[in-house]
Amino acid sequence: MTATPETKSALFSTDNMSAVDAISQAQYIAFAPYIFQASVLLRDKGILKVVDEAGKEGVSIHAVAEKVKMTHYGVRVLLEAGLGIGLVYRQEGKYRLTKTGHFFINHMMTIVNTDFMRDVCYDGAQNLEEAIDTGKPAGLKHLGGWETIYQGLALLKEPAKASWFNFDHYYSDNAFPEALPLVFASNPKKIMDIGANTGKFSIACLGYNDEVEMGLVDLQIQLNVAKKNIEDAGYGERAQYFTANMLDAATTLPKGYDIIWMSQFLDCFADDEIVSILKKCHEALDDNGRIFINETFWDVQRFPASALSLQMTSLYFTTMANGNSQMYDSEVFFKLIDEAGFKIVQQNDNIGLSHTILELRKK
Repeated sequence: MTATPETKSALFSTDNMSAVDAISQAQYIAFAPYIFQASVLLRDKGILKVVDEAGKEGVSIHAVAEKVKMTHYGVRVLLEAGLGIGLVYRQEGKYRLTKTGHFFINHMMTIVNTDFMRDVCYDGAQNLEEAIDTGKPAGLKHLGGWETIYQGLALLKEPAKASWFNFDHYYSDNAFPEALPLVFASNPKKIMDIGANTGKFSIACLGYNDEVEMGLVDLQIQLNVAKKNIEDAGYGERAQYFTANMLDAATTLPKGYDIIWMSQFLDCFADDEIVSILKKCHEALDDNGRIFINETFWDVQRFPASALSLQMTSLYFTTMANGNSQMYDSEVFFKLIDEAGFKIVQQNDNIGLSHTILELRKK
């Protein structure tokens, strides 16, 4: 089942903002770098926590400065910035936390996204134009000297390493409980996990079914981590490992697997690369084989905030990851599936936080 105009989101199809609100939004964009930096400092210095703990009584700048061990001036300029940002409000000289402020310091998705932007993306964002012009991740040099970020994931320095994996796992892991019954509905004996990363989905499958065998496909540096995790979990006897660079034209996939699983993997590649990878899958599967793809498509989201997060994550792929991939519009992605010789037999939207799971069969 593929998306139809009736099932697709109506996000971004109108312009209903008033002129006054549009001017305000434009200023928000203009000052966005300082808005981000001030918000992160208000969080990380504990200022918003102190305001939160004050509750309805509110708290003065002087009292905040004493508790967080900062200068009165520093707290003052940050809290005044927080007023315009919308993190705090002020009554009779005392500051109180807004709903936005509450979610900014307590909502796990927001915390994960903020840390990811601060530690992984922020410095490299200044190289966006160069990345677009060259098709290379021009901002990656701020983290390391690799051609793509995937070659250096295990080598990232902290806190970038923790923030990257927290971001990746937060979104993908939330989809696993709903994904497993779909994947195992046909009682597969062997599942290939392409882009296995740290092995989390493979471990989930091995724990879900006592007989299934998993074949993990990834770069060697990632497989080293996945293998250790699987062996530590006690599943080493039911896992095999295949080192592969999926962009290498000579790469072939092992045959004999009932299902191929790819979670947040194909969005790491450009359009033509996705077609190439899917064609390798087509060659590896028999006529009864299936592919399950777990992806986040910005155009099928229920809420504008979800779609915005995905659209901004596309710019991470541009500047930091590889220079030519993105979080896809489903219409673009579905055409690539068709070009590779597959058809979508089932589409499950709103899985986990924002995912779609597609089930593919050969045409």
